[in-house]
Amino acid sequence: DGAAAAIRYAAEGFPTHALLADYVSANAKAYARWDANKAIYLPNGRPPKVGELFVQSDLARTLTYMADQEKAAGGGRKEGLRAARDAFYKGDIARTIARYHAENDGWMTEQDLADFSVTFEKPVSGRFNGMTVYTCDVWCQGPVLIQMLNLLKGIDLRGLGHNSPSYIHLLTEAMKLSFADREAYYGDPRFVDVPMAALLSDEYADLRRGLIDPNRAWPEMPPAGDPRNLRAILGNSGSKAPVRDGEPPLSPDTSYVCAVDRWGNVFSATPSDTSNDAPVIPGLGICPSSRGSQAFTQEGHASELMGGKRPRLTPNPALAVFDNGALMPFGTPGGDVQSQAMLQVLLNVGVFGMDTQSAIDAPRFATYSFPDSFAPHPYYPGRLTLEGRIERRTQDALAALGHDVVSWPDWTWKAGGVCAIVADPATGLKAGGADRRRPSGVAGL
Repeated sequence: DGAAAAIRYAAEGFPTHALLADYVSANAKAYARWDANKAIYLPNGRPPKVGELFVQSDLARTLTYMADQEKAAGGGRKEGLRAARDAFYKGDIARTIARYHAENDGWMTEQDLADFSVTFEKPVSGRFNGMTVYTCDVWCQGPVLIQMLNLLKGIDLRGLGHNSPSYIHLLTEAMKLSFADREAYYGDPRFVDVPMAALLSDEYADLRRGLIDPNRAWPEMPPAGDPRNLRAILGNSGSKAPVRDGEPPLSPDTSYVCAVDRWGNVFSATPSDTSNDAPVIPGLGICPSSRGSQAFTQEGHASELMGGKRPRLTPNPALAVFDNGALMPFGTPGGDVQSQAMLQVLLNVGVFGMDTQSAIDAPRFATYSFPDSFAPHPYYPGRLTLEGRIERRTQDALAALGHDVVSWPDWTWKAGGVCAIVADPATGLKAGGADRRRPSGVAGL
């Protein structure tokens, strides 16, 4: 049923929403670099306007081919899904992708696609304020959320006041310290010896917490710590990222979806890829992943580019399990803003007792005082951006602490698009929330 709906919306189109229209318009030159991209995203030689049908005929045919292979396989659901997957990674789709790469000096081969497989991996987890939080491992930025929470343990966050200057300052400094460790240590654990247990230990968090000055912001990304030897500072993180002024680059191509069923099964996922920085394969309507741009060419970097090595991705779905049995899958689009927005929403629920939608609606902020995850990894020392609904005197107080304060518009999509569900087994109620900052919604049966 899900594939049928996707095929229909691709073939017949759906009304262009404001974010899609604005982003394609802002990046029209990028989409125009390849004829196949231009045909989809610049129909009639221009970006689609809000309300116009956005049609993806080639994508509909690709999905239909996979669905047809599933039906032809016979047998049960497992055999059908295997046939649909093989149609992509070993069938006509793979051959079309590989042929395009061969004809355009690309690197991907049929063998690369045929050899690819996903694995089941244990999540990373941490404890905070009566809950256990689960994230994906360090091939993405997931554990940085747990590091942030560890730095906030034992602090009376309610006493500071929600979105007060002292609260925003504390969270911002905790996020900067955590991103410093992300920069120094996070990489594909199949290639990199990441000291995960030490990074997430209470002893290490206690040391790093001491670097937070309540009266002064770090003017740049703080130095990474030394978790292996339980020292607060290792030295300079060694980042060679270019320092930039102006607006940080942002991509809206990520999405997030979560579900909780009647039996308590929980699903949390952050599907993502881009559409304007890689060529659409003619006839398929898809861009093979450009996520390699989240690897680093800096020698010795934990996420240094290597064959077969996963880049340190930004998408990082999460799940909180409260001690009272409540379940909360949550996540968001937003690149490096993801973990920051997720932290704020989780605290809104778990510390300030907000309902799901109110926790998502509350004004947010984000720091950019670290190298961006996307090449060329620009860096904005001291940058702190706040939604306009955070009052001016709060922004002025943060500037006085040394933050480079920039104001976002109200309800900006740049602050993320968090969605979440809080499922309470005691009442049987499931309270979903969707972020009005981006096209999103809630549905239940």
